[in-house]
Amino acid sequence: MFERLPARVTIYEVGPRDGLQNEARHLPTDDKVAFIDALSESGLPYIEITSFVHPKWIPQLADAGEVAARIRRRPGVVYSALVPNRAGLARALDAGMTEVAVFLSASETHNKKNVNKSVAETLDAFEEVIGPAHAAGVRVRAYVSTVYGCPYEGDVAPAAVVSLTRELLRRGVYQVSLGDTIGVANPLQVRRVLGEVLAVAPADTLAMHFHDTRGTALANITVGLELGLTTIDSAVGGLGGCPYAPGAAGNVSTEDVVNMLHGMGIQTGIDMAKLAAAARLVSAHVGHELPSKMLKAYLGDQIRAERRAARDAAGEGAAAAQPKASKEAS
Repeated sequence: MFERLPARVTIYEVGPRDGLQNEARHLPTDDKVAFIDALSESGLPYIEITSFVHPKWIPQLADAGEVAARIRRRPGVVYSALVPNRAGLARALDAGMTEVAVFLSASETHNKKNVNKSVAETLDAFEEVIGPAHAAGVRVRAYVSTVYGCPYEGDVAPAAVVSLTRELLRRGVYQVSLGDTIGVANPLQVRRVLGEVLAVAPADTLAMHFHDTRGTALANITVGLELGLTTIDSAVGGLGGCPYAPGAAGNVSTEDVVNMLHGMGIQTGIDMAKLAAAARLVSAHVGHELPSKMLKAYLGDQIRAERRAARDAAGEGAAAAQPKASKEAS
């Protein structure tokens, strides 16, 4: 193990979309824009900023067009958005998006609850998005949910994941993000499933998308890295969950992933201090502590450093206030 690790990994930040859509509190547009702008300053190369799904389904992201119009687009950063259909694509194009993503599930029951269609019907509906998006010069990514387990059906056959991946790539998406929606995967299972998918798809057309419900996300990511995958979806602070996957925890924390990668000598181009600042900002916006372990450790280190600096300054001040002995007394 650890003999075939990549020199560099791409982080695909999904917090503003996959993270915020599951928050009970609806963030004001100003807060979302400030959050995304902070992420842009951290060195993240990809940020999924919103979803152009009908507001009645995801009211937390009803301001998608306004968010897309108001963020500061940093050169070199790709901003993407989720789109469910032709109407969503039209809104995304009007908002100036240069990358969009479609989504479906590997299990029929979850797909039906999520988009009210069968898997086959969902694939057919993608024809209204993928072709027109390409015609507009927009790249299309795809998410496959419940790859490692479904909250309604239990185990999911790897063959279903393989078939969907092959079909999505055939239809023109540039990358398929394989999602552990309910966070049940273990490293051995990840090795088995990804091994089968890699038999039909190159590693650079695949991404890992793990939720950390059972604390195995980082271990699962390490297995994927060993197999040659170099794109990781994550959400700052560990934001997220799934409204159609009861009990699922948030996405693996971007800070936790970046900290692990940097510690292993794998480059990301991300500034941890700026990433932590973005996480701290969104934590204040959503009004609760985030589950990121690295964020807690980073903030703890920062507090300790500030206290040391304050003590040192107080000590220097006390020393300066001491009267100097006169030459006559010495």
